[in-house]
Amino acid sequence: MSWSRVVAGGEELLSPGLTRRLIARTTQPAAANGDVFAQLTTREREVVALAAQGLSSDEITARPVISPATAKTHISHALTILGARDRAQLVALAYRHGLVEPG
Repeated sequence: MSWSRVVAGGEELLSPGLTRRLIARTTQPAAANGDVFAQLTTREREVVALAAQGLSSDEITARPVISPATAKTHISHALTILGARDRAQLVALAYRHGLVEPG
């Protein structure tokens, strides 16, 4: 299908090269400017790292021995401390600042 048909059909179109560069740029660790996660507890860091790996709150509870409510509390607390607006931004921060690595 041509790009004009894709766009005309209301779909979005990004070139594969642009997509690769975008992913590479957003997953590269930021320059060292202090540990943005320093205010989080060890458990909160662990939960944020698991969330950044794509695990749901229920899946996170299968790893460390915590309840689903506690996992959600850790995520909520991390969102507040880090000033992240949602879980997606929290994940981006985790990758950008090296809490987790792609792959």
